[in-house]
Order: sequence, then structure tokens, then C-alpha cells
Amino acid sequence: MNKIKLGLEVLLEEKLDLLRGAGVGLICNPTTVNHHFQHAADLFHAHPAIHLTTLFGPQHGIRGETQDNMIEWEGFRDRRTGIMAHSLYGTTRNPSKEMLREVDVLVFDVQDVGTRVYTFIYTMAMAMQACQEFGKKMIVLDRPNPIGGRQIEGSILERGHESFVGMFPIPMRHGLTVAELALLFNQEFGIGCELEVIPMHGYNRDWYYDETDGPWILPSPNLPTIEGCVVYPGTVFLEGTLISEGRGTTRPFELVGAPYAGAHEVAEFLNSRSLPGVYFRPHSFLPTFQKHIGHICHGVQIHVQSRRDFKPVITGIAIIQAFHNLYPQAFRWKEPPYEYELERLPFDVIAGTKNLRDQIENQLTLSEIAASWNTDEKTFSTQRQAVLLY
Repeated sequence: MNKIKLGLEVLLEEKLDLLRGAGVGLICNPTTVNHHFQHAADLFHAHPAIHLTTLFGPQHGIRGETQDNMIEWEGFRDRRTGIMAHSLYGTTRNPSKEMLREVDVLVFDVQDVGTRVYTFIYTMAMAMQACQEFGKKMIVLDRPNPIGGRQIEGSILERGHESFVGMFPIPMRHGLTVAELALLFNQEFGIGCELEVIPMHGYNRDWYYDETDGPWILPSPNLPTIEGCVVYPGTVFLEGTLISEGRGTTRPFELVGAPYAGAHEVAEFLNSRSLPGVYFRPHSFLPTFQKHIGHICHGVQIHVQSRRDFKPVITGIAIIQAFHNLYPQAFRWKEPPYEYELERLPFDVIAGTKNLRDQIENQLTLSEIAASWNTDEKTFSTQRQAVLLY
């Protein structure tokens, strides 16, 4: 097990002067802990040199209170600290001037999952924009990318397709830590706030999260495991269809299926594609909430056999292809709304382009679809060099 020191721990042990004498705001959720599972809000509140004034929560809340998408909660006082807490996934996603009234320095410390569509990184970006507008300082504390920091996969989000699950032109699997993303957003995409990032000590970007000694806390209710994070850059596309992505099961994003499908038929289709590093086992399941609640879904469990060979994005497209091609009369794209988007098809919002849906509907091969991403992947690989911390 490789030992690392998290950005939170580096801040408290080595960089405390950044917070002395300032009103401190903290964007946090259940992942905001040190190696002893102590939450940053509690540590800041108890620290004699830190004046914690305000808490902010991303999607699913500060203490993980909310389960699904599009659930709003308003400001309240955190029961543990008595500090005022505001939602950044509700009626507003931007910290307002009033919310930041007692804040001089805004600290972001939330575990990301390494995928473009995760809302936490855009909560960070919008907080950075607010800091730039209202003259506040932003500090981003780094944590590991749980699916490693080498691999890049997928097309870059197209201009005109921006949303709360894709604000900037990055690929679906970006291979950056949250602090590196903050630098990218600030320097390359023009936010321009007063930003300081606190890197980890001892981290190697080759590592998956469970190759470190870091404390694993589920980033959100439907990504409880590292295995779920590994497949998520691909199976998140299923949110834009009526195929179940396994919400309402104990293995969300690892189990996929639909009531109309045949489990063995889907598995045979997918295994015949010889996708690297993965095996598809026939499986049926009964979702307890969300899509197809109370109806048995037939499909597969995704078994990743070699993480470093596995390509989650093209694998997710292959899964959609299986249902689209095998069951053309039953397959459906999901209708809006999705993540504050009221008109565009959810699949296009997730993909950051209309082209991918067109490619699937026109039955391009997987190799043709993956080849169409080559230029974007090379462009981003070059662009991100300027912000790599490890």
C-alpha cells in the first residue's frame, strides 16, 4: 500500500498560514476527511487558528443527505458545527455575494471520480468564478483521481454543448486530479481567480485509489466502490437512455439491463467484440428505485479484469450498441429534463456532442467511433501538460 498525504493534511500541517486571520468557507461532502476519517468541517471548526464561517455542499449534500439527481435543499445550520450551510446544487449553483459575505478564503475539498460529467468539478469551477467576481481567494485541496492519472479517453466536449455536467472542452476520461482540473479551468479556460492549490505528498498518477492508503469514502450514493468508478466513464452514458445503469441495486454502474432484453444475448454480443480488459457476465436484477423499479432487468455485470487495459468509454458505447442493435423496437433514448437541461436529449448532454448519438444510430463500428476521438485525445494530452502536478 502506497502512503500519501492528502491536500487537507498538507494544509493543516504545513500551510496553515493561508487561513490565519481570514474568514474561511469550506465546500465539502462526506469524502472531506483525513486519514483518521475526521471531517474537515469538524477539524476547521475546532482549530484555534481557523475561523470557519460558512459551509457549502455540492450535489448530494454536505453530509450525503440526498440520494438522486435534481433534489434541492436550502440553507440550514450544520448540526455538528452550528455553521451556516448552503447548497450549491439547488435553486442556485453559484455562491452568491451574500453567501460569501463572511468568507475571505474559500476552500474546496471534495473527492472527484475522474470523469467529465461529475457535477462536483463544476461546483468547484462556479465557486472559482464567484471568487473572481467578488474578490475572494480560492484554495483547492488535492485528492487522488481514483481511476488513475495516465489514461485519456473520449471526445472533447463541443462548444455550444456546455452544461452542468460539462462546462469545458475536456474528454470524458481526463486523467487529472481535482487540483489539476482547477489549474486547467483557471489558466487554460480563463476563470482567472486568485487560486492556490495544495498538492498531495507521495502521490503517483499511475495509482488507482486502492493502491494508496487514502481513506475511501463513497463520493456519492450511487458510486460506492472503486470498481464502480472504473466503469463509470462508460456506463454513465446509460443515464441518457432507458437502459438501467444499475441504480437501485448494490452495484450501480456495474450492472446494466432492461426488461425487454435477454441477458445471455447481450453478454454474447459484448464478449464477441473482444473489448480489452473486460468480461461481461449474463445477469438479471430487480431495481428498487429509479428506472424500471419493480421490473426485472436482464443484461450483464461488467467484470474488469485488467484496469490498465480496460477502456471504459468505448465499453459504455458498446453496451448501448448492444441494446440498440439487438432490440431496435424497444430501445429508447431518455427524454429531458436532465441536470438542469430542459430541452436537449440527456444523451447529448452527457456526450457533449450530438455526433456520438448519430454514430450509434448509423451503426458505425466501435473502432470507427474510437478513431474519431484520436485528435481530441492527442490535443488534450498536450494541453494538460501545463497543469500536471505529479
